[in-house]
Amino acid sequence: MPKPQETAVYTHGHHESVLRSHTWRTAANSAAYLLGALKPHMRILDLGCGPGTITADLAELVPDGHVTGADRAPGVLAQARAVADARGLTNVDFAVADVHALDFPDDTFCVVHAHQVLQHVGDPVQALREMRRVTRPGGFVAVRDSDYAAMTWYPASEGMDGWLDLYRRVARANGGEPDAGRRLKSWALRAGFTDITATSGTWTFSTPEERAWWSGLWAERTVASQYARLAVEGGHATEERLRAIEGAWREWGRHEDGWFSVLHGEILCRKKA
Repeated sequence: MPKPQETAVYTHGHHESVLRSHTWRTAANSAAYLLGALKPHMRILDLGCGPGTITADLAELVPDGHVTGADRAPGVLAQARAVADARGLTNVDFAVADVHALDFPDDTFCVVHAHQVLQHVGDPVQALREMRRVTRPGGFVAVRDSDYAAMTWYPASEGMDGWLDLYRRVARANGGEPDAGRRLKSWALRAGFTDITATSGTWTFSTPEERAWWSGLWAERTVASQYARLAVEGGHATEERLRAIEGAWREWGRHEDGWFSVLHGEILCRKKA
């Protein structure tokens, strides 16, 4: 088995169709499993914060604490800062960070949170070790990742089947693990955690508005994002094949009985005091 890459290429990139999905995310729809553990005074590190919508929500939930949003891509942090400024938040800051080697002292944060991050890194166990290192004793590491192989939809579509197969191949070629959700507990155990609560959650898209939004962003992502470029340059698909998958996404979105569910694995790991 090949040694995991220390770093991996971020498959999606930051095309508008990707950020459209990221800015839809909130603490309520993406971190509900964590919210019951939060206290107003907590200091939180939000890794892979992207455009900062979850980060800003977390900052509002810890008014006497502080949230640091961190991302490996410096460019997206300007958008995250703008979100925080628009909400008038003063207890949040942002930094560039590599989850494999965090530039924070031991025992710094009450909570270290990562949403849809470990599926894109070269060594998720090392990332979890780093997350544990910078967490205070008694604090929490909270991680949520989707599981592509467990995604399901209706009606059946050969084109959508082809999309799923292609995406998983491209993501793995880039050094990531698209079926991360089912592996989170295993990775946490290997990282040394012993107090782990493992759960799952879903996103479901079924109304006309939800179908149009979800199918539209994936159709665009398939032909216009960094993922599209990597698929072609890596020899995984031709541009013609990508256009066919784009069409399959748009066709699915037009089905009145269309339904799509995204399964996420979740872990809430408490660091021993």
